[in-house]
Amino acid sequence: MDGVASPATVRRRYVDGPFGQIHVREAGQPDPARPSLACFHMSPMTGRTFEPFMGLLSAISGRHVMAFDTPGFGMSDAPPRPPAIADYADALIAGIEAIVGDRAVDLMGYHTGSMIACQLAAERPRQIRRLVLVSAPVFTAEDLAQMRAEYRHRAPEADGSHILHRWQRFHHHFSAGGLPLDAINDAFPDGLMGRNIEHWGHDAAFGFAPGMRLAEVDQPVLLLNPEDDLRAHTLPAPALLRHARMVMLDGWGHGFLDLHAEEAAALVESFLAAQADPFAALTLPACTRKPVLSA
Repeated sequence: MDGVASPATVRRRYVDGPFGQIHVREAGQPDPARPSLACFHMSPMTGRTFEPFMGLLSAISGRHVMAFDTPGFGMSDAPPRPPAIADYADALIAGIEAIVGDRAVDLMGYHTGSMIACQLAAERPRQIRRLVLVSAPVFTAEDLAQMRAEYRHRAPEADGSHILHRWQRFHHHFSAGGLPLDAINDAFPDGLMGRNIEHWGHDAAFGFAPGMRLAEVDQPVLLLNPEDDLRAHTLPAPALLRHARMVMLDGWGHGFLDLHAEEAAALVESFLAAQADPFAALTLPACTRKPVLSA
């Protein structure tokens, strides 16, 4: 990506959805000749996760990129009651259609966002063209019990200990990926914007269909498996997918879309732009192991 132009401007606006307003970041302009890419963040973060990445991706490709705040997170209005992954998916496809109509789009999901992307791919095979998934966890019953205990709702404490707990967990995961302390501190408030319902995203994820509906996804899938907390849980996913490659991103962890935005953008665009075989000419970063073919 030598000589790449400056990142495209990322702008913000609201569109209407079934639960109220949905906050979205955009880079580039919709183009009928090139599918837009819609990005869904992990819980309990916001679409800001994708901001450096989407600006670079739009700059190198001219592609229109959207990153939504899932309802109840960031600046998007919350559902009236705890939602399921299907409810999040219905809201976000409404947001997509408010911007690009019913044209075919590509999706990129990150953790909980990957589940939302798979739900849409299974339900709307004609509207969803290709998927990029950052992790695709296949949980066992034991895994789910541990996850529910770790990510249970913690009531506010007057001494702020609930915030300290979240900071320590956040710092642990993001420092492991190499993100500097200043950058971790800058990103941390995004995880607080779910306010008192921040656990709804995790609850929806842990209640999603076993196997993430991966076996129902017919579209090509680029599965990115960084060295984060879901790496081991993602290893079984290729055996469930029909048309996929899993790329092991050694040394990349949470924060890689900031630290390695150029390489990530080049990899994703090489998949989205390919014509006949979407995996024929992947632009793999130097850290990558040989891609793993799905069963």
